[in-house]
Amino acid sequence: MLDLFRVEAENQSQVLTSGLLALEREPAAPEQLESCMRAAHSLKGAARIVGLAVGVTLTHALEDLFVAVQQGKVRLNQGSIDLLLRGVDLLTRIARTPEAQFARWEGDKRGEVDGFLAELAHVREGGEAAAPPAAPAAPTTAAAPVPVAAASAAAAAEPQGTAAAPEAADRVLRVTAENLNRLLGLTGESLVESRWLGPFTESILRLKRRHHDLRGALEHLRDSMPPLAQAEEAWFALGDAQRRALECEQQLSLRLAELEMFGRRSANLSHRLYGEALACRMRPFADGVRGFPRMVRDLARTLGKQVRLEIIGESTQVDRDILEKLDAPLGHLLRNAVDHGIETPEERLAAGKPAEGLIQLEARHSAAMLQISVSDDGRGIDPETLRRAVVERRLHNAATTASLTETELFEFLFLPGFTTRNTVTDISGRGVGLDVVRDMVKLVRGTVRVMSQPGKGARMQLKLPLTLSVVRTLLADIGGEPYAFPLAFIVRTLKLQRMRIEHLEGRPHFSLDGKPVGLIAAHQVLGGPAPVAVEGEWPVVVIGERSNMVGLIVDRFRGERELVVQAIDARLGKIKDVQTCALMADGSPVLIVDVEDLIRSVEKQVAAGGLAEMQREGARSAAAKRKRVLVVDDSLTVRELERKLLGNKGYEVEIAVDGMDGWNAVRAGRFDLVVTDIDMPRMDGIELVRLIKKDAKLKSMPVMVVTYKDREEDRRRGLEAGADYYLTKGSFHDETLIQAVVDLIGEVEA
Repeated sequence: MLDLFRVEAENQSQVLTSGLLALEREPAAPEQLESCMRAAHSLKGAARIVGLAVGVTLTHALEDLFVAVQQGKVRLNQGSIDLLLRGVDLLTRIARTPEAQFARWEGDKRGEVDGFLAELAHVREGGEAAAPPAAPAAPTTAAAPVPVAAASAAAAAEPQGTAAAPEAADRVLRVTAENLNRLLGLTGESLVESRWLGPFTESILRLKRRHHDLRGALEHLRDSMPPLAQAEEAWFALGDAQRRALECEQQLSLRLAELEMFGRRSANLSHRLYGEALACRMRPFADGVRGFPRMVRDLARTLGKQVRLEIIGESTQVDRDILEKLDAPLGHLLRNAVDHGIETPEERLAAGKPAEGLIQLEARHSAAMLQISVSDDGRGIDPETLRRAVVERRLHNAATTASLTETELFEFLFLPGFTTRNTVTDISGRGVGLDVVRDMVKLVRGTVRVMSQPGKGARMQLKLPLTLSVVRTLLADIGGEPYAFPLAFIVRTLKLQRMRIEHLEGRPHFSLDGKPVGLIAAHQVLGGPAPVAVEGEWPVVVIGERSNMVGLIVDRFRGERELVVQAIDARLGKIKDVQTCALMADGSPVLIVDVEDLIRSVEKQVAAGGLAEMQREGARSAAAKRKRVLVVDDSLTVRELERKLLGNKGYEVEIAVDGMDGWNAVRAGRFDLVVTDIDMPRMDGIELVRLIKKDAKLKSMPVMVVTYKDREEDRRRGLEAGADYYLTKGSFHDETLIQAVVDLIGEVEA
């Protein structure tokens, strides 16, 4: 019961605070008075249930004052609002007191309660509220995030205190964050597993085509047999085989249709399940910012300013983890806006502005990202003041600082210890606020941007992912392995021509939007063989920030993907240049790059002359390029086995899934050897060999047949078609295949 009381006290205190702040602007608003009375009455009933007499006394006194205001006997002003807010704070402290210490509120702490009740009675009788106590050394920050168990209840309470209808209230169930994370992880795995049915269905479809080809072969065989009487048994046997083949094909068609339907239903169900589990992690933006209006109001009064905080997008859904991490950064931004941005009432009136300053805190979804902005209508950021601060702190010389753009200049605001203030106060001057903001934004793979108009105001915009469990990435191959780059850290992707590469102070660079960008091959940092340029072009991913960009040469781009983040086993510790991992659609793992860590590694490589090393490795790769092998086989297992065997010996291997795919590949590319199976859909290996040997450009290319057919007539058919080597899968070992390849095209040069 006490836990439930604390949850209700948290919610109703927030309703009281919101209502009182609204009454400060409009003292006689009837709906706000009604909301505050209802919240106080609910708290009184809850306190009575748990036997907390001091809570009953306090809430009853608050009710009496609200009734007096409704009857017109008392008029609320700033002083009485201060007093009522102190009462809300007192109620919150009482609710958070451990059960064993409740008796203190009837003992040594009773004087504080009686003093507040006396002041409240004085105001209720028409007197003026006493001046509030001296402001604390540091302004209060936003209230602690509402517990998970109270999330739904808090969301049900309107910001202005309007109570939801009983039938509309959500039922609340207490679930631990760990359980919710495990549930989301399992639904993510379910989503990945459901995608496995796609490739399996394709394999069944290939089997169906093989059955169709088998039935056609049987028909052709029957038609070609002579109608002799002694062959009557063979005729009957062929007819029976045709019927059985037809039945198999029909059964396969039925089962394939069922499998495809099941695959669609399974994928749809997995997506819905994952969406619902993900929604459980989402909370309205209002849950994390309810304490900010009070913080801004109290801080403004301390500084002698009039400031109003307007929150836009309170119902915007935000990931629970992100919402909790936003508390401190948004508190810093709001304090900066009140202290640095908003002018005093006298300054605002002299500038033709209203005496009350306005700060807007807005949250919205845009382009599959969460955008949060803090803007004010104050004095803005003076670029010249900022330039002087940069020079005074010896971060740049005067000439360089004068040439910086505003965007580049604003980046200094986020440096640790940087401030434009020459004095340190209780509120600002130490230069730690925006540093905290930048650290949090980087932690969740987001970005932050500053905009300002001197004399009109400033705007801080945070661009964050909607959830930490799903990340939008660019997949790229590096050293033959896939890696994922979070889109939030990618500046540009491009195909870079060799002629655009320049050297500045011995380091390779290229120009992007008029700025030099350092260049390095990604495999030098992450490992693997060097990439091979296609027609003189390098696929490049530009990562980092506008002020510190690095170009990474990759093997190729795979495209954009949304990946479900999987936690790496804690026993592995921090893996260099890797942030976390995920599973791709086929269930294979992919590493998600830690961009900041990678940039630090890249800077070391670039300083050591990275491109020169890449070019030397590229020359070795060019030598290996003369040893390209095409493996043609419809069996995934055989293809992968042969690819790994040949790849481990330094050969560059490409694969084709059947004869037609292989024929298209040899005509489009350049290969030193073709290794092919015989039995394949669409075009078998014998036909592929014939086509290669008939082509004037391809006939000199060696072709090796690797098949399970070990009969002499099969071997003769392959060699007669033009194959240069015939090897059976049942007899070859690793070295047998490699030796055959070496005999045909030689070894790869070291």
